[in-house]
Amino acid sequence: MTDDVRVLFVEDDPTVAQMYKLKLELDGYAVQVAGDGVLAVQMATGCPPDIIFLDIRLPKMDGMGVLEALRQDERTRDVPVVILSNYSERVLVERGLRLGALDYLVKSQTTPARVAGGVPAWLKS
Repeated sequence: MTDDVRVLFVEDDPTVAQMYKLKLELDGYAVQVAGDGVLAVQMATGCPPDIIFLDIRLPKMDGMGVLEALRQDERTRDVPVVILSNYSERVLVERGLRLGALDYLVKSQTTPARVAGGVPAWLKS
């Protein structure tokens, strides 16, 4: 099942993106990385992935803007999005979930293994 699952990982820090990309690939997922919000929307709408991991603080367009754009496009409206951010403010978490994110993970409280391990459950929801 994992062979066919395409992941879009949206993260502007190349070190963080590479760390998660490696773990997800080791677990059998096909991973693309977008380093800014505009590129993320282009990649997601051009070839919708099966799941998107989305940072909030991004160049060109922030994660909330990306999420809004994805939810307004019929090609990406139903793609599961999990926010992965350094910010844990309740207002941001609530806004992300209200905009349609499945989950909101704080980077300091999670690991690449937890993210990769959660993919099957997020894909089912």
